[in-house]
Amino acid sequence: MASIYDQVGGAGAVAAVVEEFYTRVITDPTLAGYFNDVDMGRLKAHQRSFVAAALGGPQEYRGRSMDQAHAGRGITAGAFDTVVGHLAGALAACGVPADTIATIASALTPLKDQIVQDQAAA
Repeated sequence: MASIYDQVGGAGAVAAVVEEFYTRVITDPTLAGYFNDVDMGRLKAHQRSFVAAALGGPQEYRGRSMDQAHAGRGITAGAFDTVVGHLAGALAACGVPADTIATIASALTPLKDQIVQDQAAA
């Protein structure tokens, strides 16, 4: 059985999804502040690697852990949920089937505790 990475179209599809995702995220006024002073080229490269690995691609993600990468950013549960919604929208816009999007979203749920720092808002 082909991996989700192969099913969605491999590296080209992952790159398209990451571009669409960040277009949505940085133009969202509730999220834009999280990306002030962020090297977006570097962030997109990390995100492509992370997404490809998470989808079963041949790459191994070698970036920081989720809690290290998001430390000190004050990310709320609401912001996390909004980002996941934008990822789902980006996947859909790039032609990923709804059942595959649901699988991806469910795989992200366990990361919430590592990324959200304002647990009072959770």
